[in-house]
This record gives sequence, C-alpha cells and structure tokens, in this order.
Amino acid sequence: MTSTARRMFELLEPICLVTFFADECNAELSALGHRTYWDGYFASRAAPLGRVPAEVVDAAFYSFADGEVARHIPSAWETIPPEASVAARERGSAASLRRILGDELAGSPGLVRAADLTTKAATSAPTAGRVMYAGMRSLPVPSDPVARLWHSATMLREHRGDGHIAALVGARIGGTEAHILSALDMDIHPPESFGRVHHLPKKRLAAVMNGLRERGLVDAEGRFTDAGRELKQHIETLTDELAAAPYDALSATELDELIAALKPITARLEATGSR
Repeated sequence: MTSTARRMFELLEPICLVTFFADECNAELSALGHRTYWDGYFASRAAPLGRVPAEVVDAAFYSFADGEVARHIPSAWETIPPEASVAARERGSAASLRRILGDELAGSPGLVRAADLTTKAATSAPTAGRVMYAGMRSLPVPSDPVARLWHSATMLREHRGDGHIAALVGARIGGTEAHILSALDMDIHPPESFGRVHHLPKKRLAAVMNGLRERGLVDAEGRFTDAGRELKQHIETLTDELAAAPYDALSATELDELIAALKPITARLEATGSR
C-alpha cells in the first residue's frame, strides 16, 4: 500500500493545490475581509480546529518559523468567524476546479465516481494522532460532487500531512529543516534560496544549516551527504506508509476505478498548474 499512497498523492495533490494557486479562493477570502493572502490562508486552513491560539496552529502546521503564525492568528478571526472562512475556502476551491476542468469534465460521471470513492477513503481512516485530519473530518461533506472531491482530497492531504509531521518529529527534523531538505531534494542550491525559507533572517538560516552540518546531513557546500539523502528518503517512505490507511477501505476494483477516474482530472489540472 506504500506505492498506492504515493500514487494517490500524485493524483490528488493537483486538486488540493487550486486552493493555493488559483484566484477564486483568495478572492472569496478577500471578499470576507481578510487583508492579505496569509490572513486568509491561516484563518481558513486552521478554522476546522476552532478558535485555538497561535501556539496550537503553529504546532499543527509545523512548517512555519517562530512568530509567523502569530502574525495572523487569532487576529484574522477577530471580525470574521472561522466558519465563514472555511466555507469561503470551499466555495473558492470548488469554483476553481469547475473553471479549470470545464463543464464537460466537471459534470462527468467519472468525476462523480471519483468524488464518491475519494470520500469513502477519506472518511475511513482512524483520527488518533491526526489533528488536522480530525479537524477536516469534523466538517460536513459537501453534496455537490466537485466540492466533495476537493473536500475529500483535502482531508486526505491533511491526513498525509499529519503523518509527515510524525515522521519529521521522529527524525528530529524541525519545520525549517524540513524545507531545507526538500530544497536539496529538488536540487535547489543554495537551499536557503528556497521560496519557503528565503525570507527568514540570515542568522536563523545559518543556524539551521550549521545544525544540519553538525548532524552530518549536509556538507560544507550545503549539499546532501549520503546520510542526509538517506534520512530524507526514510522520511518520505515512512510518510507513504503512514498515509496508506485510508485506501484500505477500497477494494482493488474500486482503487482501479478511482485511479482511472482521477487521471483525466489530474492531467487537466497539471496542464494549467492548478491555476
């Protein structure tokens, strides 16, 4: 099931990415009154957790540097209820999917079947230790097939993300360190130039790189050592293993059906960069 989890991630991730890359979600959140993209991002993604403090959101998201979450939470909820933000996120994301896929694909029996099977998988896994996934599971599943496909794909994304964080914690890799390892895995050099971290203070980035060097994970030039590459692969393999449980709910035939139904959807989204 490890290879299944990786294949499903590849097929479902472009569906989830419309939330972050396409215009409609940001427009919906801006219309609510969120001042910036990041206000809307933190408010809408964290909304299923309820009105928790920044410390809880920071722990659940894991990948943001100290103080980043606190610049948006809880201020982003002071005048806009979390429930309104999460509803706007769903509306905008579904609207993006409909636009990108077009009427024929968005209204096809294949999309309806993909939505049904994705939902079956997404609502079947244990929630223990899965904070973000449990939050998404607490929300009602939309009746509209396009919105349901996005919602269930996002549930599976958060399930996978929870497992990925568990793998990182077990490997003693923090959020910023994880971004550096990802940059190296993508052959970005220097890794400090990666878009997710390049804005951080140089002193902070230097400390992270020094820590990775001291552990023997990167070399003097800031590139992977063999040990670093091995650790990155271990984290990814464990992430796949921990992401496999939802697909146990599908029979082999259903899994084949789901993959076949998702292929044209994913192909269309990949062709547009989920924008």
